[in-house]
Amino acid sequence: MSNAKVKRRTSIRRSIRVKISGTGQKPRLAVFRSNTDIYAQLIDDTTGVTIAAASTKDKEIAAQAGTKSDKSKLVGAAIARKAVDLNVKNVVFDRGGYLYHGRVKAVAEGAREGGLQF
Repeated sequence: MSNAKVKRRTSIRRSIRVKISGTGQKPRLAVFRSNTDIYAQLIDDTTGVTIAAASTKDKEIAAQAGTKSDKSKLVGAAIARKAVDLNVKNVVFDRGGYLYHGRVKAVAEGAREGGLQF
């Protein structure tokens, strides 16, 4: 895609990634937003491994009724549950070049309510 919006987001995303990085003790909570779904991953950048992931395509979240923002909050809560199971309390939030608004903000709020700190 040579869309100007996509190029701008990619540029912002690179700028963010230069500044933040996840470790085993404090992984990076990366968010990707498509038109229909939203995905969240806990990533250890030192080893390049995804520790945990959640998305609106997960069966328990897809079965829920509600808006995309409501489901985004559920994705945040799901990734927080998985993180707590792995004894991870602190994360670095990576908004992926998106504005901290709407669905991205809903994921962050759901994760905070689930017990993650950032």
